[in-house]
Amino acid sequence: MQPGAFSRPGRFFRGNLHTHSTRSDGELSPEDVCRRYRAEGYDFLALTDHFLGQYDYPLTDTTPFRGEGFTTILGAELHSGTMENGELWHILAVGLPPDFAPSNSPHFRPVADQETGPEIAARAREAGAFVAVAHPQWSGMTLADARSIEAAHAVEIYNHGCATGCDRPDGMHTAELLLSEGRRLTFCATDDAHFSEPDHFGGWVMVKAVENDPEHLLAALKAGEFYSSQGPELHDIRVEKNHVFVECSAVTTVIVSGHGSASEGVHGRSMTRATKRLDRFAASPWIRVTLIDAAGRRAWSNPIWLGDE
Repeated sequence: MQPGAFSRPGRFFRGNLHTHSTRSDGELSPEDVCRRYRAEGYDFLALTDHFLGQYDYPLTDTTPFRGEGFTTILGAELHSGTMENGELWHILAVGLPPDFAPSNSPHFRPVADQETGPEIAARAREAGAFVAVAHPQWSGMTLADARSIEAAHAVEIYNHGCATGCDRPDGMHTAELLLSEGRRLTFCATDDAHFSEPDHFGGWVMVKAVENDPEHLLAALKAGEFYSSQGPELHDIRVEKNHVFVECSAVTTVIVSGHGSASEGVHGRSMTRATKRLDRFAASPWIRVTLIDAAGRRAWSNPIWLGDE
């Protein structure tokens, strides 16, 4: 078995799915944000300003900033209803139509008669968006909160802005609990860049597609044909019989993780391939792969469901 990200035709395109501009609380104009990402070698960007009344519910048109080798996807960070801690939901929606209807969300504080988080997430997915649960650790999200977003395609498992700004970058714990309940979610790493601190160019997705355009990128995201990274590259993952085979850029650690405490690693110097038996994962319906390079940077595969062999 070979996941679609490594078996489908096409090539990998590097992109950031979570970014802010002066259309909400970011420091740079939409044009400058796109220019910076393009200059850093990104293939695509989703500008996802806060979809709130205080910013006039922005769904920023970034199409003028597309060019040779660089495209953009329209999106927003949606806010409506409260989590169990009483705070407003943050839901990432990439691939929204320009006429996506605003919610009753005038500011960052909850108000009466709002859509719930699950409702606005479902509406975004129905409108064609790739939907992700944003920064669970930063939000103080409970497992019950995360369970309620049934429309989610993915969970943000690493948020670079939350890493640099408050040391709360993690969403993997939440994602793994949902996986172990049978939810077929994927993982995404993002920047959540505002350019007010070093919150940019630190986490991204590598999406396998035949063309670098919004239609093909969104289809691949929804199909899970991508991986997430801070630097290391995943070249191939194959599951054959009772083994998983990994090929990658030079790393010091390859870890295979599964349900509960199931986890095993391979360690060395400048490793570009690793093999692991799956005896330890006999009771796990899924596995995932983590790479760690000599600088401590990570890459994460999406979950691989072993029953799909």
